[in-house]
Amino acid sequence: MSLKKINAWLHLWLGLVSGLIVFFVAITGCILVFEDDIKLLTRPYLHAEVPANMPLLPPSVLAAAAEKQMPGLKATNIRYIGPGKTAEVSFRSDSIVYVHPYTAQVTAIADHEDFFHEITEGHTSLWLPPKAGHMVVTYATLIFTVLLITGMVLWWPKKWNRHNIRNAFTILWTGKFKRVNYDLHNVLGFYTIPVTLIIAYSGLFMGLGWVAKSAYWLASGGKSMPTYYEPPSDTTLKATAGVLTIVDQVWEKSIRELSSPFSEAIIIGIPDEKNESIYVYTNTDGPRYQVHYFDQANGALLKGTGTDVTPYSKANGGDQLRRLNYSLHVGSIWGLPSKLIYFLASFVAASLPVTGFYIWWGKKKKKKTPPQKKTQAVTI
Repeated sequence: MSLKKINAWLHLWLGLVSGLIVFFVAITGCILVFEDDIKLLTRPYLHAEVPANMPLLPPSVLAAAAEKQMPGLKATNIRYIGPGKTAEVSFRSDSIVYVHPYTAQVTAIADHEDFFHEITEGHTSLWLPPKAGHMVVTYATLIFTVLLITGMVLWWPKKWNRHNIRNAFTILWTGKFKRVNYDLHNVLGFYTIPVTLIIAYSGLFMGLGWVAKSAYWLASGGKSMPTYYEPPSDTTLKATAGVLTIVDQVWEKSIRELSSPFSEAIIIGIPDEKNESIYVYTNTDGPRYQVHYFDQANGALLKGTGTDVTPYSKANGGDQLRRLNYSLHVGSIWGLPSKLIYFLASFVAASLPVTGFYIWWGKKKKKKTPPQKKTQAVTI
């Protein structure tokens, strides 16, 4: 069997095996591309008017306001999203409390397990038990990556003459349905392959350790991915103030000294154990986020390890790639333009198993049709 036939055989059978899974993962990905935008349009409580000459309220004030709405529960972290948006106060619960960051007015209590949560579950695990579902989706993504490569080989024209170039790059909309379907599979698959390869790779980066480690090694110039270590607070120290007071001090320091001047997005954790440190994520509205750890007894900066503890501008290529990966996967790296591109690419990716199945079914049906016998006229 020639390499060409082996390639075609792989493309066919791997597509049949993974097609339905790829369809569901891609179509749910289409929806999730605009998750944040849809939420901002449909949920008025996410918006908060910025009053004149009023500063942001510290975590202790927002936590107190939210805890009144959740009797018996303590806030675990607070997310300041940015100007004109409400802050999110999280609990060990399915509910999130939204609080105006300038007035401490509670604007809504929303269930974390909403429509987009269900879509995310389908995208990452096909609504199966998480461990098994993640494995199915990850290996289907790996197969899809192989399909993109074998499809590129099948698309490649034998000769680069005018006729073949026209067939490879354009859709014959005036042709029969069978021809249009073939062009939709072949031509659109080619045009979207740069984006679909990035989506597939970034998904594999999150799902397969060997992919992440290999990519990190290459991007960092031969370094191994560091292990994550969250330093504990020193329980032998005498606390200088209450935990929430220290949290407020850490928050103020983080905004003043650690956050980017171009980003007000920050997440701060509220420890509930004596040896638990206070964590702060700064610049969380993009890939330049960074995590910091502080002792809850006195607010001293602690040293942790991982890919996100170094300022982005000073991080090695592997650390930067790790922090870019999520933005690369969801298409938020360039804002609305890249989201539109990712939406279209994901939609095409969802269509490929459908158009590919129709191509296979048409060939199979054609083979089963027996050739018609020619009848000869009989003269008397």
